[in-house]
Parts: sequence; structure tokens; C-alpha cells
Amino acid sequence: MFNKLKEKLSGFTKSLGRQIEEKSVPVEAPQEQADDVPLISVSESEQQPLVDTTTVTKDDTTEPQKVIVYETQSEVNEVEASKPQEPKKFGFVSKAKALVFEREFILDEKDLEEPLWDLQIALLESDIALTVAEAITEAVKSELVGSRRKIGKDTTDIVEQALRNALYNVMSANVFDLDDYVKNAKKPVHIVFVGINGTGKTTSIAKTAKRFKDMGYSVVLAAGDTFRAGAIDQLQIHGDRVGVKVIRHQEGGDPAAVVYDAIQYAEAHKADIVLSDTAGRMHTNLNLMAQLKKVCRVSAPDLIIFVDEAVAGNDAVERAAQFNEAVPINGSILTKTDADAKGGAAISIAYITGKPILFLGMGQGYDDLKKFDPKWFVDQIFD
Repeated sequence: MFNKLKEKLSGFTKSLGRQIEEKSVPVEAPQEQADDVPLISVSESEQQPLVDTTTVTKDDTTEPQKVIVYETQSEVNEVEASKPQEPKKFGFVSKAKALVFEREFILDEKDLEEPLWDLQIALLESDIALTVAEAITEAVKSELVGSRRKIGKDTTDIVEQALRNALYNVMSANVFDLDDYVKNAKKPVHIVFVGINGTGKTTSIAKTAKRFKDMGYSVVLAAGDTFRAGAIDQLQIHGDRVGVKVIRHQEGGDPAAVVYDAIQYAEAHKADIVLSDTAGRMHTNLNLMAQLKKVCRVSAPDLIIFVDEAVAGNDAVERAAQFNEAVPINGSILTKTDADAKGGAAISIAYITGKPILFLGMGQGYDDLKKFDPKWFVDQIFD
């Protein structure tokens, strides 16, 4: 997964890491302060008794206590020299300063011109939208330019962290937790799924139904794709396998009427969630887009989810933007993410539409629907 993107970003981090290595300069460690302060020399004529020579007694009835009195500093030194010496100890800080060789660097914009251009080309070749690629490179530049940075052994770590931060910030735009929304929303929650033909929309509905059913919700499916031959039967088969009710009409019927009946059924039977399928359509098909607007106008869905393939790259991003203009979407599901070598659609789609990615399709099974986590996604690119 994301192998091509990994390869391109790895090349960038290594290239810029070498440049940082060339720009780095050693930092001198501060001098250690002496542990022992030398005694001040005192001339013989100035030497004074260090202890009062008067006899000290405990009281009038006891014998005088014997007190050792040193007349000069030289006598003190002789006695101290005769004592056994303990080995000198070095603290943790002293050891660290002896072992660590610190370096630092400062990069200016001129240093980054060529590497950032290479990064932007690598991002574009990975099907990342131009505006998103520009946002990522600008974020990397802002983090690396100007500030004095200390570096350890591996300079590529600094570049990788800057890239991680930039990608995470782009992908975490407008984070939305569907589970929390459904939990707190008035029931039944109505969700409409939209997208083009053949991207896994109907299968994603079945996966979502299975997921909500496993969470303890009662789910109803609306077979609103009355346009495509076999679409109604396909959803019925999924519903039977998952174990949820499917509301259907005849092929060629009014999809808005199907969705309306499904909502009425859910309200009468106190179901929690209605998931409505719609006919796959290209955003350029004006008649079908008008039909979709009617479905949404009549049924007033709580959420509209756009479904497309992760492997479609920039095409998926463009389609999401077009659907968002026609019937404002609330989020996206990207299918076939496990087969995506570039990762461009997933990185771009939330930034372009301003709406979050909700789930990633990771396989053919009903349980192969992963809740989107931007940190997990970024980790897959670099780990």
C-alpha cells in the first residue's frame, strides 16, 4: 500500500538529509567547571591557628578534653594527604558531554528551492492535487527554514518529521466522528450515499450497515438505485447476508419514493438508521444529478456520503468536488485503499472538499471497512 509514494518521499528525505549534513556545524560543549577549588596560599608570617588553642572542657568536674590543634596550613595539608582517597565520581551530565557530539544547522529558502521543487513534483506524480502539493511543500518549508536546529546522528529524521506534520495537517482537516454523531442524533438517522458507477458504493453501504448492526443499531436499507439493472437485487442480497431490512420498489421507479418509504418504515418500527443507495452517475450527467438533488430535497438526509475509489487519484478528488457543489457532501468513503500505490486521493480529498474522510475500504469482506485515522494513514507511508 502506497509503495510508489513511499519511494518518492524516501528519496526526498534522503536528499535533503544529505544537504542538512553538509550545512551542519559542530557545537562546542561548555567547559567543565573544576570540581575542587585550590586553597589560597598563605605565607608563613600570615599563618594563624585554625582552632583556638584554649583547652576545652565539658564542665568543671570532668577531665580536659583532648583537642588536636594545627598551627599552620601545611600541617593540615600533610594530614589530608595521608588520608585514603576515594575514587573521583563523574555525574551523568559529565558523561553525556563526553560522549555526545552535537551539531546544528540553519537552512534558508535558497537551500530548499531545489529540494522542495523535487518534493512537489513527487507529490504530483503520486496523484496529489496541485493545491494540496503546494500546501504540503509550504508547510515543510515553514518548519525547516530559518530556525536554528540541533541534529543528532540521522539528519533524515528531521526532514521526515516535517513531512509527517505537513501530511497530517492536510489530512486531518474538518475531522468528523460519524459514530459520535449517530449516537447523539435524533433517530432514525438518514444517510444518503452518492457517487459514480462501479466504485463500490453499494458494497460500502452493506459494510456500513454491518458495522452499525454490530454496534447494536437497527438498520434499514433503501434501494434507491432504480436506474441500473440488477442494482435492487444486489442490495437485497447484501441486506440478506448482513441481516437488515431492505425497502425496494420496481426497477425504473421513483428513487425519492423508495427513500421516503424507507424512512416511514424506520419511524414506524423505531429503527435507528436508514442507509439509502442512489444510482451511480457521472457529475456531468445533468438529468441524473437533478434526480439526486430531488432525492435529497424530498428526504432531507442528515448526512450525504460520497463514495469513490482511492486508486482513481485526482479523478476521485475532482468528482468529489463536483458532487459537493451539487449536493453538499458531509464526508467521503474511499474504496480499494489496500490496492492504492500512490495515496493521492486520500491525501487530497479532505483538503479539496473541506469534508473529512470517514472510512477506507480495505478488502472485499463486510468487515473490511476501516474508520479513517490520519495518524495511522501517515504512519503507513513512513513505516
